[in-house]
Amino acid sequence: MAPAVQDRLPFLASPPAPPPPVRERGRNPSLAEMLRLVGAATVDPAAAADDDGSPSVFSLPLPTTPGHDAVAGGAGAVNGAGATAIIGRTVHFRLAFSSLTYSVRAKQRGRGPAGLPLQRRSDRVTAAAAVPDAHAPRTRALLDGVSGEAREGEILAVMGASGSGKSTLIDALANRISRDVLKGAVTLNGEPLTGTVLKSISAYVMQDDLLFPMLTVTETLSFAAEFRLPRALSPAKKRARVQALIDQLGLRDAANTIIGDEGHRGVSGGERRRVSIGTDIIHDPILLFLDEPTSGLDSTSAFMVVKVLRRIAESGSIVITSIHQPSQRILGLLDRLILLSGGRTVFSGPPSALLSYFAEFGFPVPDDENRAEFALDLIREFESSPTGTKPLVDFHRAWQQMHARSPGQQGSAAADQSSLVAPTTMSLKEAISASISRGKLVSGSDVAGEAASVHTYANPFWVEMKVLTKRSAINTRRMPELFLIRLAAVVVTGAILATVFFRLDQSPKGARERLGFFAFAMSTMFYTCADALPVFLNERYVFLRETAYGAYRRASYVLSNAIVSFPPLVVLSLAFAFTTFFAVGLAGGVPGFAFYTLAILASFWAGSGFVTFLSGVIPHVMIGYTVVVAILAYFLLFSGFFINRDSIPAYWIWFHYLSLIKYPFEGVLQNEFARSGECFARGAQIFDNSPLAVLPDAVKARVLASISSALGVGIGADTCVVTGRGVLHEVAVTQLGKWECLLVTMAWGFLFRILFYFSLVLGSKNKRR
Repeated sequence: MAPAVQDRLPFLASPPAPPPPVRERGRNPSLAEMLRLVGAATVDPAAAADDDGSPSVFSLPLPTTPGHDAVAGGAGAVNGAGATAIIGRTVHFRLAFSSLTYSVRAKQRGRGPAGLPLQRRSDRVTAAAAVPDAHAPRTRALLDGVSGEAREGEILAVMGASGSGKSTLIDALANRISRDVLKGAVTLNGEPLTGTVLKSISAYVMQDDLLFPMLTVTETLSFAAEFRLPRALSPAKKRARVQALIDQLGLRDAANTIIGDEGHRGVSGGERRRVSIGTDIIHDPILLFLDEPTSGLDSTSAFMVVKVLRRIAESGSIVITSIHQPSQRILGLLDRLILLSGGRTVFSGPPSALLSYFAEFGFPVPDDENRAEFALDLIREFESSPTGTKPLVDFHRAWQQMHARSPGQQGSAAADQSSLVAPTTMSLKEAISASISRGKLVSGSDVAGEAASVHTYANPFWVEMKVLTKRSAINTRRMPELFLIRLAAVVVTGAILATVFFRLDQSPKGARERLGFFAFAMSTMFYTCADALPVFLNERYVFLRETAYGAYRRASYVLSNAIVSFPPLVVLSLAFAFTTFFAVGLAGGVPGFAFYTLAILASFWAGSGFVTFLSGVIPHVMIGYTVVVAILAYFLLFSGFFINRDSIPAYWIWFHYLSLIKYPFEGVLQNEFARSGECFARGAQIFDNSPLAVLPDAVKARVLASISSALGVGIGADTCVVTGRGVLHEVAVTQLGKWECLLVTMAWGFLFRILFYFSLVLGSKNKRR
């Protein structure tokens, strides 16, 4: 491969004259092509240049092949003399990007001779010619000077091998890379894109299909409509938009089928991908970014997805997508193509120009081979050569300059299109106004007033909370097995405790057993909350996708999450209370039972809040479970059961007050032992659990008489020696009353949900740095 590359290097410095064009058999224009010619409008020569004044890559005249337009977005009509008359058109939106560069710090994988860092073959594309400084941090360019443009009504596809920078370029255009580290310019109609405007007029479809499994296709799109379409739009119009989108996506036959997951059969992979696209285009965005939407699909499903994108573009949107290895049919649906290797451009133009491009480079595409596959295979071969893809990068630059000068070559195919320039573009505000007036539903736009009035969110806070609560409730209700398993665990645990601590008496032994029961019962409430950990982790990426472009506020999600999770906690609390309170023989009657139930509910509330907060901080299930179990064990250790407050070392006393189990544990102890008239040791019972317990009753009576004589207090067989409050003093539960303990436990639940909100704010920036 290397000698072949070197043999073709001389033409890079001095391009040879192009070979005479081969006259190919023409064809009559189709009706659609003639309609496009008739529908053309004005021409603005100034718009044909990029921001730096150089000719646009995509406005260059390029060779064509039969059966495909020469340049997407332009049209020509052949007059009687055979010359080409170019007719422009007004384009409302033009996204331009120039010299995009993004680098990250590379890991030190090892060092070669003389202490120089080792390089992978793919790094040779961007390696500097000079010897790097051994003390300077190594960086790797994921994007290196990438430029181009995309226009309304067209599909711009970014192609390349794995690791070429496709997804990075999409993220850069979609404002998912911090502007502090991204160099270059991204403009829409010549104006820099701000985060607020971009969120309102764009959508980003991730590579993974992130959907709620138990919702149907119609329900999924309907909830997306509630989030993204403005409140001023009537429910009937929202339903009409959903039905129209179902037809546009080709999902009519699957409209009432659930999405499904590993345990529930649902729609097919291709249908699932189209639903995922539909949730992001429900508001008919002006800009649509997609990260490999055909990945993992068979050829037919992939072609159907790209056909959907073709219809979206024709509706007046700019579609920018990364694609790995498109088929010949998919290539025919694309308007513009950028080929990347190591973050640098090796081709940019219409897919029809691939044949002439590689023919001029000296590697013509065989007639029986897919153009995309040939291009990728050739790039891989160059990447494995000593020179890397530098020859391709240099040729691409020279090829652009060569065709930029081609208008002066009269008689050539390029000269026939010398007057082809970029269409006229409006200001961004005017373009958004015109777009909405044509029927596009920009999220958050005031459809009843000024068309260009764009807001951050489409709906007020309470509407978002209502829709989120309804969606979560439906998804949860259709998976009852999750709640039933949790309920069964609580009931079984309660039944075991009820049989182990059945009918405790009021004796010193009964008092100690009550302490053990309450400690285990309250800690169980927190441990059973650990199963709430996967709930947000399963929804995490759905949440990130929806909030990235302003579907709803994070506060709305936090409150709806709390609302949906609370009713099951009430049922669990009642089930555990009824199972254990009467069987164990706890005191207090109906008021005591009510407080006991509230203490259990508060424990569930605090525990679920704690686990929910951790799910927002720790994105991995197994790590999350480990952290939850460990921290709850520490809470139980310092709760005051194993060692009371007075015996805890001073340097650990702070953990005692942070223990979530401490407060409900002390609350139920106050509820059980703080009642007047309760006695837990009478007369000779003071000898229980001591060596004197084996003495005969007559001996115990004489010992009591001696103690009475010595103390001057009469102690008989029925004299109360240890009251309930005495038990509380013995275990150092004296600082807070039971209602104060209940309020503190509930406050922990609210605090953790506030912390959960801040974890979402700090952890969902959706931007690389």
